[in-house]
Amino acid sequence: MRKYIIVFLAAIAMTACGEYQKAQKSTDYDYKLDFAKRAFEQKKYVQSATILTDIVTVFKGTEKAEDALYLLALSHYENKDYVNSGAYFKTYYTRYPKGKYTELARYYCGYGYYLDSPETQLDQSGTIKAIEELQAFLDYFPRSDKVSIAQNAIFELQDKLTLKELQNAQLYYNLGNYMGNNYESAVIVAKNAIKNYPYSRYKEDLEMLVLKSRYQEASQSVEEKKTDRFRTVVDEYYSFINNYPDSPNRKEADNIFKIAQSHIKD
Repeated sequence: MRKYIIVFLAAIAMTACGEYQKAQKSTDYDYKLDFAKRAFEQKKYVQSATILTDIVTVFKGTEKAEDALYLLALSHYENKDYVNSGAYFKTYYTRYPKGKYTELARYYCGYGYYLDSPETQLDQSGTIKAIEELQAFLDYFPRSDKVSIAQNAIFELQDKLTLKELQNAQLYYNLGNYMGNNYESAVIVAKNAIKNYPYSRYKEDLEMLVLKSRYQEASQSVEEKKTDRFRTVVDEYYSFINNYPDSPNRKEADNIFKIAQSHIKD
């Protein structure tokens, strides 16, 4: 019995493979489109995308063009090829700004880039692209049922960019005065991140790093600059504790404040 089942399954596979090859070789574009739709429904996304790539330009200007282009983008998306899907979704919503799939095309374009967003240590141009596309989706479709998903994705992506900046600022802090005043660079990077991403969950870490950087900068300054720089430390301390009075870093911040106060002359 098992032998017959194996033979039967093999026959089905060969038939399916043969139909795919037939569709590839066919010059009947309507047949190709029908096959691509069936392949998509059967989750054979590579087959669907391959066939649609061959015919999408053929249908340009016809009533079937819109469906073919959207299905091509969606086939790449379901196959987790988010770079190609994003390109085709963008082509779709640019070509059909009021098309029947425009809302979904804008959403999937941005969300695909979100899913493809690289690790923090890598170049984040893809993350920025994801934010731009998702924000555009929210601007065009503020009442979509996918608004909350898009917003949460944007917050997560912004946190990733903030973490990247926090890591950069920490790197400057760790370099200290090696080949220049890297503490000032740490402050600049951290403050820019706070300005650009004011609601990030890393904001407290960035503000603490600013305080620590100002303290190190003041401690290692020449005598004539110490007083003014420790005053800056005090200002940063008050800013920090006003924003985070119950911070787990409060003890360290208080110690920095006490040392800074001892260096300020009345």
